[in-house]
Amino acid sequence: MTIRSIHLVTGVAATLLFGVALSASGETVTKAVNVFDLFREGKTEFHLGPQKDLNDPPSEIFKMQDGMLHISGRGYGYMATKQEFENYHLVIEFKWGPNTWGDRKTHTRDNGILYHATGPHGALAKTWPASFEANIIQGGMGDLLLLSAKTPEGVPLEYSAVCEFVLDRDKEKCWKKGQPRQKLTSGRVNWEKRDVDWKDTLDFRGKDDLDAPVGEWNRLEVIARGNTAVHVFNGKVVNEAFEQSPCAGKVCIQTEGAEMIARRFELLPLDTFKEPWPPVASGAGSK
Repeated sequence: MTIRSIHLVTGVAATLLFGVALSASGETVTKAVNVFDLFREGKTEFHLGPQKDLNDPPSEIFKMQDGMLHISGRGYGYMATKQEFENYHLVIEFKWGPNTWGDRKTHTRDNGILYHATGPHGALAKTWPASFEANIIQGGMGDLLLLSAKTPEGVPLEYSAVCEFVLDRDKEKCWKKGQPRQKLTSGRVNWEKRDVDWKDTLDFRGKDDLDAPVGEWNRLEVIARGNTAVHVFNGKVVNEAFEQSPCAGKVCIQTEGAEMIARRFELLPLDTFKEPWPPVASGAGSK
């Protein structure tokens, strides 16, 4: 997800209201939850933002076909579970389709998993919920975003996490295991080897990117354990967060102008997922 600006409300008055978001609690996952089944059973909900270049209805954007979830990308918004969850191992296996649309037709293929989502739909830029994001974007797989927002009534929905990172050449935060931990309430932490010369251009690829080629399968995992989260992409840990607040909420998948197909989308009990992922040759492809 590409974030241009996030405005936060701060101060004593805001602090008194933070309980709206931070008190979120969810169901601990003790048996597999297939998000495809939730979709089929009407246990998901949808929100699309007001962008004018792409505005198909949700029924045309999110479809089950041949046992897989097809996301056309022709809209900006998300599908969310109606139920809130905590303590789980999220697994999504996906590939890019051939199509990109609208204002993002010539930009990087972009999507993402929003987790621990709370508050009203579209609280951020009338499009996204307050949440954490595990990014699905070419060149930035597993980047961590903190999507703090506020309700239409002005109640702040502040998300915070403690992260280990260094600053790259352009002063962008990049995850680095073992670095001093610092608290964040907005912004993003890139995965460790995100190309410092990343550009928002279609099919960008950095020399260290782990992405499979367009049309081939990838796997993103989010291991949400208590108030910590680990992002794993194609078998490699690429990001980590501590002291997350809140640490429960809805799980969402975005649509942002790029076609995507998911063959698996599950929440599994912690410590039960052991499937290896075949390595992808580093540096394959070109910018």
